[in-house]
Amino acid sequence: MADRQNAPEAEFVETVWDRNQVPGDKASSSGTSGGVRGISGDWALFAAIAAIAFASGIVNALSGAQDAAWRGDGYDIGRRMFWEMTSILVILVLVPGLMLSVRRMRRTTNLAATIGIGAAALLGFSALHIAGMVGLRKSVLWLAGSAYDFHFSVASVLYEFRKDAVTSLLIGATLWLIDSRRELRKAVREAHAKPTGPQEQPSPDLIWLRDGTTRIRVAPRDILWVASAGNYIEYSLASGTQHLIRGTLAATENELARFAIVRVHRTRLANLDRVSGVDFKPSGDFELTFDNGKTLGGSRRYRSAVASLGGRTAPL
Repeated sequence: MADRQNAPEAEFVETVWDRNQVPGDKASSSGTSGGVRGISGDWALFAAIAAIAFASGIVNALSGAQDAAWRGDGYDIGRRMFWEMTSILVILVLVPGLMLSVRRMRRTTNLAATIGIGAAALLGFSALHIAGMVGLRKSVLWLAGSAYDFHFSVASVLYEFRKDAVTSLLIGATLWLIDSRRELRKAVREAHAKPTGPQEQPSPDLIWLRDGTTRIRVAPRDILWVASAGNYIEYSLASGTQHLIRGTLAATENELARFAIVRVHRTRLANLDRVSGVDFKPSGDFELTFDNGKTLGGSRRYRSAVASLGGRTAPL
């Protein structure tokens, strides 16, 4: 039978054990949690990207003009600077979109979904850059009494797309690394943070799950099972609610062992206090039935953990 019954969509949360709670232990709402809220504190990063982009544009324009002069063409630095600056201005307008895409990719645990978001971001960035760049050049030259012809063709679009791919990948990789560093520094600060008030007495009967500034208190009695999900673990509760948190099953097993939540499979822990029946299979595997009717499969490697349930002895 299926290991998981129909349940609401899983929430992405971070485990915080109740014994670590102290009054005033609030996570900052700024940083890289995603959305527009996450971008509001990134003006310094945006300014750095803009400065690098403009500096690169100036160098490219000067180099292109010098190369043209060496070929016997006109130096025409003004025209080349115009092409570079209009392209850079459109890129900077699109940088916030790249930030959102990178942070959405970082929060996504499914590889296919991550690749899909990246591909959509790349195609959208290139399409908007080409359209914006051409539109801006046409508008400015029209106001100056001149005209601009993009010479639209498959070859010209592919030429621009190649450059856009490199640009978006470089910016995206930079944003990814900076966000990773921010998260690491935030984790170090939180690990070394001292309580600002009297230490709250730990509760042996409660655990906390945390999502940014939001905390969810869960009684171990309400947990049916915990399953590994890549770099995350999934709490399945008796109510049908599921919480997807970052962590490892081994660490969670050590924390939950005191609540009779034990490993019954390489990728699963089960709450033995909620088990109402166990069916041992001829293969040595077994199936647990919980007191709310849900079921979970177990591996023969861990049959000793449930051998005493119901006073039965597990078959060899």
